[in-house]
Amino acid sequence: MGLAGFLLVLVTALGAQAAPPSKLPGRKPDSTEPWGAFLGRAAHLAIGRQYSVQYPTNAVFLDTVNLYRIVEEGKLGNPKRLSEFVRLLRPDITDTRALVLFEIKPDNEEGRKEGREQAGRYLAALNEAVEPGKKLAGGTGFEGSLFLEFENGGALWQLSWRTPEPGVTLYRWSYRRKKSNASWKERAAQKEEELPKEEGEQRGEVAEQALRAAYEGGELPSNFQGQVYLPVDCR
Repeated sequence: MGLAGFLLVLVTALGAQAAPPSKLPGRKPDSTEPWGAFLGRAAHLAIGRQYSVQYPTNAVFLDTVNLYRIVEEGKLGNPKRLSEFVRLLRPDITDTRALVLFEIKPDNEEGRKEGREQAGRYLAALNEAVEPGKKLAGGTGFEGSLFLEFENGGALWQLSWRTPEPGVTLYRWSYRRKKSNASWKERAAQKEEELPKEEGEQRGEVAEQALRAAYEGGELPSNFQGQVYLPVDCR
């Protein structure tokens, strides 16, 4: 598939996901956001911020920055060599000091395939524009997990991620049931379950807000009566 075809498929897929969902609990009545989008956005936010935390002296660009700016601000080469079709694309994580790139996707076969294809296309586009000696590759060895505890002893959510192949970071959400008089670490050792859909519907948006506050040093949302345990707390 050519690049133009890839972009058309990507835009079509995003448009299909934007269809208004049925009314869900814990959401604004006029929201048109698919409930699963909150969990995906929360994962992208946390994983990208965590990479920046782990490599504080590197030049790290997250998914708000396009390829043109990455080449220009990362001093990789001439951004004008990027075609009009690709210069506005935004990889999930690009580290222009380590010269690596990551695409973040759900941990399933479809996500792995999409991540591989997108990372490959972003790398091909970047490497057409960069100077000799500054070629990028798919990143490796990036993994971790964090926890969100609801109601100070309620349900415990886990976000975990791994990079099973260069440039493809896969994430998954899991769940531990409430257990009275147990610490979050004791409950983290409980049986891991798939996050129930109703939990995601009710708390996905506040989970995203809580993670943003935790990484950006802001106040936790008033409707989040719990704790965020970042990877440094999980060691």
